[in-house]
Amino acid sequence: MPELRDVVICSPLRTPVGRLGGALASVSALDLAETVLRALLERTGIDPSAVDGVIGSQGYPTMEAPAFGRVAALNAGFPVTTTGYQLDRRCGSGLQAVVNAAMEVQTGVSDVVVALGAESMSNAPFYSVQGRRGLPSGGLLLHDALARGRETVGGRNFPTPEGNVGSAETIRRHYQIGRHAQDALSLLSHRRAVAAQESGAFDAELVPVTVPSRRGDVVVDRDEHPRADTSLEALAALRPILGRDDPEATVTAGNSSGQNDAAAAAIVTTPERASELGLAPMLRLRSWAVAGNDPRIFGVAPVPAAELALRRAGASWSDIDVIELNEAFAVQVLACLADWGIDAEDPRLNPRGSGISIGHPIGATGLRMLATLAHELAALDAELAVETMCIGGGQALAAVFERV
Repeated sequence: MPELRDVVICSPLRTPVGRLGGALASVSALDLAETVLRALLERTGIDPSAVDGVIGSQGYPTMEAPAFGRVAALNAGFPVTTTGYQLDRRCGSGLQAVVNAAMEVQTGVSDVVVALGAESMSNAPFYSVQGRRGLPSGGLLLHDALARGRETVGGRNFPTPEGNVGSAETIRRHYQIGRHAQDALSLLSHRRAVAAQESGAFDAELVPVTVPSRRGDVVVDRDEHPRADTSLEALAALRPILGRDDPEATVTAGNSSGQNDAAAAAIVTTPERASELGLAPMLRLRSWAVAGNDPRIFGVAPVPAAELALRRAGASWSDIDVIELNEAFAVQVLACLADWGIDAEDPRLNPRGSGISIGHPIGATGLRMLATLAHELAALDAELAVETMCIGGGQALAAVFERV
C-alpha cells in the first residue's frame, strides 16, 4: 500500500451565525451553502473544475436538496464532473466532512475536496411517517425534527426522552457541577465572542449573506448570537428547562448552546496541489479520533476522543496552544475539563467563544470551529490546536491541527 499523502486545509470560511428565527431564518440551508461555496471560489480564485468532490454535512435535511453536497455544488456553479454526497454525524458532522475529505486525499482517491457544512435550524422540517398507505383516523401526526432527533438518537436501548438537556442534567449530578459555575462559563464565552467581534477578529473568516426582503436586500455580516448585554445576574434569572420535574435542575437556555443557522466550508488537498492551484494552506491535519459512550451522558465523550487524537499526534495537553471544545452545554464543558485537569478560565479554551455564545448550527459547527481556530493560531503565532465536540447519541470527534 502506498504511503499516505500529507493533507492541508486551505481557506476555511463561514457565514455569520444566525439565531433561531432570526436574521437568516428566511434563508435555506441550501442557499447558505451556495453562498459560502461561491465565496470560496471567489476568494481563492480556484477553477471549480479542479475540485473532485464536495462533502456536505447537514443534520436536518429535506428532499429539497438530496445528496446535499452535490446539489449545493451544482447550484454554486461547479461543473457536473464535481461529485458530492451528504453525511450526518450530528454535532460532529462538519469536522467529519473535513476528516472524510482528508482520507480521500491521503489515499489518492481525490486530489482536491471541499468540506461543506450547513444548517438552517430555523427551517428544520416538521414531518410525518404516516400517510403513505392512507390517512390514519384522527389525522397525521407531525414530528418536529429538532425535538424528535434528540429523543431518538440513542435508539431503542438507550432512550433519551428528555433529550440532550436530560443528559446534561445527568452529567451535572454525576460531576456535582453547580449552577453558578455553569453561568460563569457562559458569561466568559459571551465576553470572548463579543470581544472578538468588536476587534474584527472574525472578519477574515466571515462571508456576508444577502437576505432578500420586501423592503430590499439586507446584508448580514455579523454573528447574531453573542450577547454583549448578558450578565451573571441575567443568566441566574433564567429558569431551568427541566425545573418542573427536577427542583435541582440547573441547565437553562443561557448556559446551553443555541439553535442556529449558518454554513462553512474549506478546501482539503495536498501541499503540492495547493501550490499548483495558488492556494495558501492554513492548517495541516496531524491526527483525528472518534469515540463512543453511553448516549445518556454523551457530553463527556470528548474526553476519550481528544486523548486518543493527542496520542496519535504524539502530543499532550501541554503542547496545545488552542483548545476548541464546542459548548453544547456549560456543564458538559466543565465535566470534560475536570477529567482533563484543565481550568475553566484557561485562555487556550475557546479564545473567541463557542456554542453558547457564537451558536451551534449542527451541520456547520465543526467547520465553523475550524475556520475560527485557523485564524486563532495565526493571530497567536501558535502551532497546535485541538478541535473536539460531543455528539448526540453518545459519540465525540476530535482532531489535532497544526498551523502551516
